[in-house]
Amino acid sequence: MISWPTPFLPAVPGERFQIELYDLRTDCLRPLRPGPTARTYACGVTPYDSTHLGHAATYLAGDLLHRALLDNGHEVVSVQNITDIDDPLLERAHRDGVDWKDLAADSIALFRDDMTALAVLPPTHYLGVVESMDTITSAVRALVAKGMTYTLTDERGGPDVYLDLGQVDAAPGDIGRLDRDTMLALSAERGGDPDRAGKRDPLDPMLWLAARPGEPSWDGGDGLGQGRPGWHIECTALAVDLLDVPFDVQLGGYDLVFPHHGMSAAQATALTGAATYAEHYVYQALVAYQGEKMSKSRGNLVFVSRLREAGVEPMVIRTLLLGQHYRREWEYTDEMLQVATARLTRWREALSVNTAPAGEETVTAIRAALARDLDSPAALAALDEWATRTLTEGGDDNEAPGLVSRAMDALLGLRL
Repeated sequence: MISWPTPFLPAVPGERFQIELYDLRTDCLRPLRPGPTARTYACGVTPYDSTHLGHAATYLAGDLLHRALLDNGHEVVSVQNITDIDDPLLERAHRDGVDWKDLAADSIALFRDDMTALAVLPPTHYLGVVESMDTITSAVRALVAKGMTYTLTDERGGPDVYLDLGQVDAAPGDIGRLDRDTMLALSAERGGDPDRAGKRDPLDPMLWLAARPGEPSWDGGDGLGQGRPGWHIECTALAVDLLDVPFDVQLGGYDLVFPHHGMSAAQATALTGAATYAEHYVYQALVAYQGEKMSKSRGNLVFVSRLREAGVEPMVIRTLLLGQHYRREWEYTDEMLQVATARLTRWREALSVNTAPAGEETVTAIRAALARDLDSPAALAALDEWATRTLTEGGDDNEAPGLVSRAMDALLGLRL
């Protein structure tokens, strides 16, 4: 799968800081200590209705981390999947009377355009489920060979293959510190099937869905037959194959904590025996609009592409998103665009002068803010302070505008 162009990152001199990230599993801020190469996994979109501001905020959080790691001298190997075959995609294609492959291709192209416009660094590996079927089916067959699965056939179809969580030394609710009743409710709400009769445990995740009439299917090989993979095993297989486990950071929206990431981690333990799937679990908080969480089911989505079509500059959208800390829930309003536009205009005015107050302290403040759990609002506040001093007091440093501009570009992705 083709991703999108990698923007050039200018070099920025100055002091670096140890990156600390909040980890949901341990409920605390912890130092991020990757080796020379940092390894991250970000769960991608199901390509039928993207990119809304919740998506964009999630990938901007990952982008800030990616930039901070590169700035600290690490190489970064990042993986992002695309769930280009799944029930919601098929349902939307049926509703709209289009081929599911065309719907997926159009949505993926739009997502690429949005990420390019927002100056998000592309992942090292950008992979769809369809093109990764061999990797995924290999993982399912490995679990079958270990004797950790069972099949189920009923009026819903089959034989469908499930992981037997009773044989896995893992607790899928650990990431979010969830009790069983909460897990059962979230499983029913977020694509699981806890009410299916015959399952050994209502939470057992489906690994392989046997072919259904009128739906696309693939040859899963010995013991699986025709079908398609369950949602969670897709990410497990790609992470184990491309990153090994444990990798450094699992990224995603907060609604992926369970069941998706909990089951992904449990499946990885079953496959590899590793007790830890990711060292840090980092989540974008939910974004609201019109008083409710922005979601496809409610239809209250604000799309990046439609904002751009309406003439909103991509850097205004990026400024708006960077003004919200990734761990705090927030609600979008049209007034936020006006505030972001005014902010960007003021920064441009400050950068256009010939001399300004020295920029080293501002660059240091930006780095320190990002190292402290990706605190982008604090980083923008440092820019505001420098711009105000530049426009009200002036300065005699002719290199400061260039230095601050390079830091904005390299560290914050603000290309002015």
